[in-house]
Amino acid sequence: MKRSILIHVFSIFLLVGSTFAQETKIKKANEEFDNYDFIDARKIYLSVVEDGYESAQVFEKLGDTYYFNSEYAEASQWYGKLMEKYPDNIRPEYYYRTAQTLKSVGEYDKSKVMMEKFLESSPSDMVIDQLDNWKTFEELAEHQNKKFKVTNITTDLTGSDFGPSFYGDKIVFASSSIRTEGSKVHDWNGLPYLDLFEAEINDDGKLTNVKSLRGDINSPYHESSAAFTKDGKTVYFTRNNYIDGKKKRGKKRLVSLKIYKATKNNDGTWGNVQELPFNDDSYSTAHPALNIEETRLYFSSNRPGTLGESDIWYVDILNANEYSKPVNLGPNINTEQRETFPFISDSNILFFSSDGHVGLGGLDIYRVSSGKDFDSGGIVNLGKPINSNQDDFGIVVKENDKIGYFSSNRDGNGGSSSDDIYSISENCIPIIYGAITDANTGEPLPGSMVYLLDEDNNVISQLVTEANGNYEFDQNIECEKHYVVRASNDEKEYRPQEQIVMTPMGSMMLQVDIALTPPDCPVDDLGCRLSLQPIYFDFDKHNIRPDAEVELAKILNAMEAYPQLNIHIESHTDSRGNDAYNMQLSERRAKSTLEWLVSKGIDRNRLSAKGYGESQLINNCSNGVNCSEEEHQLNRRSMFIIK
Repeated sequence: MKRSILIHVFSIFLLVGSTFAQETKIKKANEEFDNYDFIDARKIYLSVVEDGYESAQVFEKLGDTYYFNSEYAEASQWYGKLMEKYPDNIRPEYYYRTAQTLKSVGEYDKSKVMMEKFLESSPSDMVIDQLDNWKTFEELAEHQNKKFKVTNITTDLTGSDFGPSFYGDKIVFASSSIRTEGSKVHDWNGLPYLDLFEAEINDDGKLTNVKSLRGDINSPYHESSAAFTKDGKTVYFTRNNYIDGKKKRGKKRLVSLKIYKATKNNDGTWGNVQELPFNDDSYSTAHPALNIEETRLYFSSNRPGTLGESDIWYVDILNANEYSKPVNLGPNINTEQRETFPFISDSNILFFSSDGHVGLGGLDIYRVSSGKDFDSGGIVNLGKPINSNQDDFGIVVKENDKIGYFSSNRDGNGGSSSDDIYSISENCIPIIYGAITDANTGEPLPGSMVYLLDEDNNVISQLVTEANGNYEFDQNIECEKHYVVRASNDEKEYRPQEQIVMTPMGSMMLQVDIALTPPDCPVDDLGCRLSLQPIYFDFDKHNIRPDAEVELAKILNAMEAYPQLNIHIESHTDSRGNDAYNMQLSERRAKSTLEWLVSKGIDRNRLSAKGYGESQLINNCSNGVNCSEEEHQLNRRSMFIIK
């Protein structure tokens, strides 16, 4: 008994639930019908094409209905038909959209062709010389670091130039390119021994006003790799084992490298050169770097306790001439190979070079974030273009100024005298910003959705506009890439719009304003809601031309899809010609339109037609007013009003 009661109650529940669901659907359908939202554009366009009517606009619209819903495979098909059948009527943005959809389905070669066409057809103020950036995914993976641009600043020098360091607003570097008074020639390469030089950087980013450091720093043998205190009064530098006019050799008869300190004299020269106490004749200690507080000195050495060929070590600076025992940075940094050329940035990041960590070949430059002795963060290879398959080393950076320099022999086939200094500039940290407004009134549109899409049509950022209609994207944007800024306002039924932009080189605010077209179609204007193109008639004729049939096919399919749809056809003329004649002409054109629909099977009772001549002009082009052909054309229109 209880079981039958439960079944009965459950059946009533199902019946009530089913009835409620049906009523909800009916209510929703009624709301849509009452608001004239029952016209499914995609369905109509598909029916038009199935009936054999087509145009560039139909294919554009069909593609767009899929594209804006991220249905790229389907969008690709319709854009493909647009390209194939109407190659002379392609707007630039459709080359771009076609390229995007082709890429999404794996047609990379075809996608590249479309992108080339887009770049060729884009406005002249767009950056269009970036075809080399259109890479396959494998090539992109090989170029992971796109944020930097590197430039050789020592192309005018013919020797070995490396080891830059900051010295106020100048840089100091080691060079064998310039012969100084008393300099010896190295037996190995016939070039002068390395000396330290200071130079300014001109507006073109190249070295200028190059001078040897004055005083007692440069000797007859090698000097390189300097580190200056912030006040510019003290320098630590690398030199061959040479002091007081004497060169010393270790147990293996080799001349090691040592770190020395010098201070600046009142006349601007360098003097009081002292060897640091933790040097030794039997091994090398070189390439000094100071921490931010100038309380610790990092260096490279192959001293006992080194894990590989050379390691990064440090000493604490206890006072002017006293240092702690050297400490090895340990196996997180050091490997069984070479670790060398340390540098500590203002944000306490350790940069160094190594051929023991995974890299691109030769010495690569790495960074590791701050921690206790830099052992808490992961080591990151700086990647291309800073690193190459040759030796890349000796980096220095000023993060706040977004500049840096490093050394590399990438252009010299690895030769010992082929080192050059390269500048680093941050390629792209653009901000894309703008305002979303009403296209008719110019008023801001708060609450609009704005999307930033990358070259693969992935949404990488989205936001809602503020009360003033403004938006701003400042994250995840790279340089010299195409992006799409897309805006929509579904709440007020604005049509989505998008702009294609290319981000520039360097830091830049890129303004992208988008005006959304409001739902300015009257709710009863079916032609407007279906985006009908103007229906034209030959001069003094009222027969339906083939191009007009394409547009009327949309009306036909809408009426076939929705039997409850009744329409009134209005035909208008421009002001040229006799008023009475224009009235008669428009009447004939309206009725010929009606008869075309009747001939296709539409019940005459669902149609009415009337001509209005020039009595309802939509602009000021009345009798006697001098207007362009384009302005007159706006008045020669047919309207389809839902009854």
